[in-house]
Amino acid sequence: MTGRSETESAFKNRCANAERMLASLTGYSISRISFEAFNEDDSMEITMRDGPTKPDVVISLSDLRYVAVSKPPEISGCFIDAISLTHLPEMPHPWPEDAAGRVGRFNGLNELAWLRISGPAEVDVVASILTVYTAMSDDEAEQISTPS
Repeated sequence: MTGRSETESAFKNRCANAERMLASLTGYSISRISFEAFNEDDSMEITMRDGPTKPDVVISLSDLRYVAVSKPPEISGCFIDAISLTHLPEMPHPWPEDAAGRVGRFNGLNELAWLRISGPAEVDVVASILTVYTAMSDDEAEQISTPS
């Protein structure tokens, strides 16, 4: 049986691993944002691309608690100047000061992941489920031989 502290540690580790991976995406572009707000499982997917030599990356967030997206109307592509992911622990553990206004805290609220992307477009999301998918780059895919 998995204890509560092991589960909390697993989510915190998932956030830390995602933060390390996402830090390398500066310079990528957001190619698509998909947002579903009216199903039982609200979700957001952010697809990022940086050409054929680097893999596409998709950040999937579910059980959304806060979402804000802004972009100037004149832009068609949104490159990433900075990207961060912060683990927000359950009470009574403190949150960063700038996270306070996004989600009301209460006993029983799950740990959360706070994603921030800045560039010409700004994306700010707090969710309780986070998954990062990395595709194979076109160059890597080309090296895989297919059976004859």
